[in-house]
Amino acid sequence: MAKTALITGASSGIGFELAKIHASKGDNLILVARSIEKMQSLKYELESSYKISVLLIKKDLSLHHAAKEVYDEVKQENINVDYLINNAGFGDYGMFYETSWIKEEMMINLNITALTQLTKLFVVDMLANKSGKIMNVASTAAFQAGPTMAVYYATKAYVLSFSEAIQNELEGTGITVTALCPGATESGFMDAANVGESKLFKGRKLPSSKEVATYGYQAMMEGKTVAIHGFMNRIMAISAQLFPRKMVVKMTRNIQNKAH
Repeated sequence: MAKTALITGASSGIGFELAKIHASKGDNLILVARSIEKMQSLKYELESSYKISVLLIKKDLSLHHAAKEVYDEVKQENINVDYLINNAGFGDYGMFYETSWIKEEMMINLNITALTQLTKLFVVDMLANKSGKIMNVASTAAFQAGPTMAVYYATKAYVLSFSEAIQNELEGTGITVTALCPGATESGFMDAANVGESKLFKGRKLPSSKEVATYGYQAMMEGKTVAIHGFMNRIMAISAQLFPRKMVVKMTRNIQNKAH
């Protein structure tokens, strides 16, 4: 019997590539994004190529109650979710005292609240079925504080901590939780967060969304708890734990500054 993967933020980037990977494995899909229009052609392509079914749900998960509405719609369709992939998220660049609170509140709602509520709702069903896999997309930003992207880095630290904790709670239940931690990636995130001019992105050869999605899928299937994509990213994540925190924050600030 075919399994079903629910993927948020599926209209572009890593989520888009994860949808294609799951479809190629014969999994049915529930794709959640703000723009249904962007996903219509993907739905047609995947259903035609792999003879699977794709349900599109148009939802802005930064809005209150949106996560519960997604869950209710899935239950109304009588679909069992085997893979929950909380991929939707965004960042913003700038000094905290200058950035928009409205945008940051939406960021917290999406990166933290919606992710947590979707996990809360679907993990109960997974426990009843004694099986399931959850992937929460964190970031290498989770391992240190991030001046000029203070709120974004903090949200990703939450995602990592939350994922590790519930993975421990779920040991022996047949359910695994994976925190995927990509570094800078060639995706729509760079433009949406206005970070294209920072040293972290500018002039660098970045891994593609497809590379990161392929790595993340494999890590989830293996039940890996923390999956850091890229050798240098793994080294940097370990280094962040070894040096004094104040020094790490200064180094991060330097990398985040705009390239001249």
